[in-house]
Amino acid sequence: MILITGGAGYIGSHCLLDFSRAGYDCVVFDNLSEGHKEAVNTEHFYQGDLSNIDDIRGVFSKYPIEAVVHFAASCYVGISVSRPQDYYYNNVVNTLNLLKVMLEKDVKKFVFSSSCATYGDPLYVPIDEKHSQNPINPYGKTKLMIENILKDYDKAYGMKYMMLRYFNASGADNEANIGESHDPETHLIPLVLQTAMGQRDSIKVFGNDYNTPDGTCIRDYIHVNDLAQAHRLALGKLFQGSESNFYNLGIGKGYSVNEIIEISEKVSGKTINKEIVERREGDPPELVASNEKARQELGWNPIFTDIKDIIESAWYWETNRRY
Repeated sequence: MILITGGAGYIGSHCLLDFSRAGYDCVVFDNLSEGHKEAVNTEHFYQGDLSNIDDIRGVFSKYPIEAVVHFAASCYVGISVSRPQDYYYNNVVNTLNLLKVMLEKDVKKFVFSSSCATYGDPLYVPIDEKHSQNPINPYGKTKLMIENILKDYDKAYGMKYMMLRYFNASGADNEANIGESHDPETHLIPLVLQTAMGQRDSIKVFGNDYNTPDGTCIRDYIHVNDLAQAHRLALGKLFQGSESNFYNLGIGKGYSVNEIIEISEKVSGKTINKEIVERREGDPPELVASNEKARQELGWNPIFTDIKDIIESAWYWETNRRY
């Protein structure tokens, strides 16, 4: 059985869906502070908190867990800058609790939800896995800390890991009608689409004076179903006896904030008002992935390679959401 921490969250619930479709038996561990029980498509749900080691021991005692896919974390760059203590406890200390119980139970397969935020300001793009890691915000620092911890745990305890550094998760699974639902919402595509629906007066553009073609930040947007597929392939590698490894996950093409707004107008058929505001601390001007390593070694082949298709799936969710 596979333990998915944070499996009621946006990416975790899509991963659960993908794993279930592939025949994996999964249990979700989530405190529901940000996740949604409605998104969990398994009867095996354990409500608990990673800050409580007895909760973690409880789920390991109840289920025959063979591997862990770890999503549970705080993930907002801006909030990590203003409240770093919360991030170091939730992302680092709580992961150490999880790893402690895994070692107690002799479970040594771990797929980690990492981030391109570990790279910091890119020295070149597209960013490959050889790029230096120098995060510029506490969120990225917590992810890099866990990466380094996992390397030490592999050497000392034989804990095999797959670290997946993904870029901007986006889109929704329209067949299952699950999608992105954060409170507060901070991600660009849902904010833009909610503005198109009239739920917001305008979309804030954080800076238009970056060294990019139109002055706005450029990001690599990857569909959440493609992320889920990569996690399943990475887990399969661990079950095949693969050594620990790490991979970038992105489509290899960047889109500016202005481009996302323009394409969203075409998808929605609505005019979207935007408001130019000051830059946000901790935002690099451009983050685009090289995904060649994941393609070649994992056999990963992302399906959603056109940003319009990604935005269309998100638009369907926003207009048909159930939670």
